[in-house]
Amino acid sequence: MLELFSKLSRKRTSKDVAKERLKLVLIHDRANVSPQFLEMVKGEIIKVIQNYMEIDEEDLDIQLTRTQSEDGEGVVPALIANIPIKSVKNVGR
Repeated sequence: MLELFSKLSRKRTSKDVAKERLKLVLIHDRANVSPQFLEMVKGEIIKVIQNYMEIDEEDLDIQLTRTQSEDGEGVVPALIANIPIKSVKNVGR
């Protein structure tokens, strides 16, 4: 229980902010999109998911990268998301 409380009350340190910025720069280089574009996409994804689930935004990880196409003939962009779900909302049941 104490661990849960400490995680919930944790504030973002300058180390966390710097790490997030470095991730954005690396993603920008890999996917050839601006960090602002990636943040916009990330924000929209979070808004849609939050309509249906409570998520842990602290541990959320969304990356835009490149991967081999299904036909194996080229490289295509890929959106990879790791979104911890706290609970599912009772919407429309």
